Amino acid sequence: MTVCVKIMPNALKGPHVAVLAYDGLCTFEFGIAYEVFGLSRPEMGEGWYRYSVCAIEKGPLRAAGGLTVCVDHGLEVLEEADLIVVPGWRAIDAEVPDAVIDALRLAHQRGARIMSLCSGVAVLAATGLLGHRRATTHWRYVASISERYPDISFDAGVLYMDEGSILTAAGSAAGIDLCLHVVRGDFGAEAANSVARRLVLPPHREGGQAQFIQAPVPQEREGIRLGPLIEWMRQRLDEEQSISLLATKAGMSQRTFQRRFESTTGLSVGEWLLRQRLRHARELLEKQIGASLDDIAASSGFGTLATMRHHFRKRLGTSPGAYRKMFAAGGG
Repeated sequence: MTVCVKIMPNALKGPHVAVLAYDGLCTFEFGIAYEVFGLSRPEMGEGWYRYSVCAIEKGPLRAAGGLTVCVDHGLEVLEEADLIVVPGWRAIDAEVPDAVIDALRLAHQRGARIMSLCSGVAVLAATGLLGHRRATTHWRYVASISERYPDISFDAGVLYMDEGSILTAAGSAAGIDLCLHVVRGDFGAEAANSVARRLVLPPHREGGQAQFIQAPVPQEREGIRLGPLIEWMRQRLDEEQSISLLATKAGMSQRTFQRRFESTTGLSVGEWLLRQRLRHARELLEKQIGASLDDIAASSGFGTLATMRHHFRKRLGTSPGAYRKMFAAGGG
């Protein structure tokens, strides 16, 4: 299927948004940018965004989902853009053409804002514009791109990052959150709320992407004694597990047990237990819709709902109730 994207003349006078198109286009992220900035919104008046698409290379361009896209204009569009959107990139480690790097640098120098969605952060990183700035991207990309760009301070726990002229979004759907954030800054909360209603989305999503990151499995090079003990601890998360009790069961002194446990799991006993309890609580919230939050707090070893709420807020950036609503309703 071939989709032809044209820049249509209109009477709008607002900020000019230019979205990059390329071979291997990330269709979902591209659609997000169009939905927020390019869709006709007569209720917003003539000051609403002007929208353009610019191809960074000759077409037709292949896009995810079996689409072929043809675009009328190229990088010259960036010379007048107020906001440039990079809707993902063909691969987090794919080379970025020099012409794109130069065009984005020039646009930034004259004051344009540049925004990346998900893997589009790779393009911004290649320009050098993210150097010594904070940024985010999908949590599964953070380690690999951080190795190549150690001067960028990546935060895998947030949905988006606004550094003024440079903005970055985490996973694909977080691009919607960032786009609404931009609308809110440009036109106010009422306009952002109106766009969110059209999208059937909340204008603010609670929490960050930390709640979606799969907890890494500790490398448990467990010996004869610690292996069964660690499994015993997993099966009794709702019980008090003191260092003295665990050391006795392991047949070690408390100091030796703590040293061996941390060497085996990479975590202190307290931190390991907290992560396991959070993981267990998340599983219960996702699967046991009828269970009360108090019962889940007790079953997970937090003792009280207040304690569980505290750790959810601190570690996951959300509340147990909000987490349950998201997954129990099939959202997210």
